[in-house]
Amino acid sequence: MTALPDATTVNPPRPGPRPRPEPRPEPRRGGALLALSVPNYRRYLSGQVVSLVGTWMQMVAQGWLALSLGASGTVLGLVTAAQFLPVLLFGAYGGLLADRADKRRLLIYTQVASGLLAASLAVADITGVVQLWMVALIAAGLGTVNAVDNPTRQSFVHEMVGPDVVANAVSLQSVAVNAARAVGPGIAGVLIAVAGTGVCFMVNAASYLAAIVALIRIDPRALRRRDPLPRARGQIREGLAYALRTPALRVPLVMMAVIGTLAYEFAVVLPLLGREVFHGGAGTYGLLTAAMGVGAVAGGLIVARRGRATPRALVGAAAGFGIVILAASVAPDVHLAAVAMMLVGAGSVAFLSIGNATLQLASAPHMRGRIMALWAVAFLGSTPVGGPTIGWISEELGARAGLATGGLAALLAAGYGARQLLGPAGQSGQPGQSGQPGPAEDAALPRSGSRSCSPG
Repeated sequence: MTALPDATTVNPPRPGPRPRPEPRPEPRRGGALLALSVPNYRRYLSGQVVSLVGTWMQMVAQGWLALSLGASGTVLGLVTAAQFLPVLLFGAYGGLLADRADKRRLLIYTQVASGLLAASLAVADITGVVQLWMVALIAAGLGTVNAVDNPTRQSFVHEMVGPDVVANAVSLQSVAVNAARAVGPGIAGVLIAVAGTGVCFMVNAASYLAAIVALIRIDPRALRRRDPLPRARGQIREGLAYALRTPALRVPLVMMAVIGTLAYEFAVVLPLLGREVFHGGAGTYGLLTAAMGVGAVAGGLIVARRGRATPRALVGAAAGFGIVILAASVAPDVHLAAVAMMLVGAGSVAFLSIGNATLQLASAPHMRGRIMALWAVAFLGSTPVGGPTIGWISEELGARAGLATGGLAALLAAGYGARQLLGPAGQSGQPGQSGQPGPAEDAALPRSGSRSCSPG
């Protein structure tokens, strides 16, 4: 039987220009608060704001309690390292759990665990049985929970808002962190003076209830979820190999490792800058920290409004961050240093937000948890290495040298990023090109843990 001719056979199309490839979708424009138009993200962020205030209260009270129990500066540093060391040791496993599990449910578990740990320290403190080893142990416990919570939380943002809004959502989350940093320590100071450190720990434990309620209220039907990653051997190595062979992932991670190790040690260098350079006390340190927090909030809102995460923006943010750190290191007086620290805060949030969004957009969905775990390791897990290093430089060469080291590290990372991402060889490393898994390719990727492509 002869097939009937169709319309294209009877009226063949006229020859014309070849169609251009469909361009990648541009980020939606809707101002600095665009992500808040997503109901699930709005619920999530409201709970996070309350919980983050409690977290900053706990951090201040934990350090004060350790000192009141007789800890030296070195021991206090070890207590702080105990909270970040688990991220370095177990962060990759936390990312694998994020890929395997229902992220919303896993986050509820991590909030419950953190709340119980904070409540345990509160009870020990209020009843007067607390000892220094208990503070260190609970700090390590919170760090272990954070090794799972951090990559899960970061990758969950993508599930709530999708690729077009993820850069804005990440920036708003950074704004929330820094706004809480501006509020939480002040509340903690008042409570410590009036009622003691134990009340701060109890308030933090209660603040996790807000995060848990917010997660419960999230509508699972509106999430952009994928099937959990099936169990298989070698999945951590697979995630690391995937990041190493993918320029769009490898380069931001290397940049974060360099900057995170040497530039983000402000808790070490700012107290020394205030005391040794500007001959001030706790008030001077507070001024520099508060100035950085104000700048971070403003910078986060600016980045959120732009809503773009490109290689050029990432390199520019790293270079700008390095320049303003160097400017702060040579400020002649405390007032100009405070102004410079405002710019440092803005540059810090810009680099963190753009880098975070870049990784989320460039990573395959079934790899996203492990990639964000590597980001957490590079940022948080580097503290046990970077803190003592910058402390030693500041002790031997002065606090200005310790701060300037971070600025030079940021410029070095920016140069590396420019060479790898913006040069001719780096053009194939952008998301969505040469096999790179960008947002448009999510549907084509398998949901198993096997290697499906050979990017970069």
